[in-house]
Amino acid sequence: MSKLELHPYLSRLSNEALKEFTEWCVLEQAAEAGFELITDNSKLVGLEAPYYIEELVDQFIQATRNTIEGGMAALAAGTQADSHGLQGIPIVVDFISLYIKYLVPKGPKNLLTVDEKLAQAEQQQFDKLGEIAKKYNISL
Repeated sequence: MSKLELHPYLSRLSNEALKEFTEWCVLEQAAEAGFELITDNSKLVGLEAPYYIEELVDQFIQATRNTIEGGMAALAAGTQADSHGLQGIPIVVDFISLYIKYLVPKGPKNLLTVDEKLAQAEQQQFDKLGEIAKKYNISL
């Protein structure tokens, strides 16, 4: 399995780019794996990017953590994100990308092996982060 690390790049991105990446992770990538979130938009409207990211992540965690898969994914993602040494919004984005990556293998919509699902989720996240960075004229 490949090891595509996102954390070295996250602190280079603007809050708006991180917001876009977080939305994609939570609303699209997780939904593809079977974890669809119905957001409480009244809590998201008008928030600046850092607060928006925190609220969206909180809503997703609240909706998914009460399962064995969610609890295990949160523990693994939290431990790994803490070891990356990021601060502020980049650590929140690192955590949620890892959390969703670890939820993906349990998703019912994909019949690949666990290792293949993890590798696919990593590649999708890496590709999307590169696409967003390019849109904001940031070279990774």
